[in-house]
Amino acid sequence: MNGSLRYEDLNNPLSDLISDDIFEMLSSRGFINQNAARDHFIRKRFKSLRASRISAGDAIDELRKDYPYLQFETIRQIVYNPSK
Repeated sequence: MNGSLRYEDLNNPLSDLISDDIFEMLSSRGFINQNAARDHFIRKRFKSLRASRISAGDAIDELRKDYPYLQFETIRQIVYNPSK
C-alpha cells in the first residue's frame, strides 16, 4: 500500500480510544507505553487489511514495509497474541 499510515506518523495512534488532548497530556508525562501504542495500531491496521480480503501473510508483509525493524514473526505475535 503506497502512502500507508505508520504509527510514528500519527499525533494520536490511540484516537479510537482517547481524545488527542488526553493522549498529548499522558504522553508528555510519560504515561504512554510507546510499544504498546504501536502494537495497538499494528493490530488495528492488520484487521483493516484482512477486512479488505488480503491474506494474513500478505498483510504481515505489508506491515513489515512500514516497520522494517520488526521481523515477520514479531508482527505475527503482535497481531495474534495481544498482551493482556
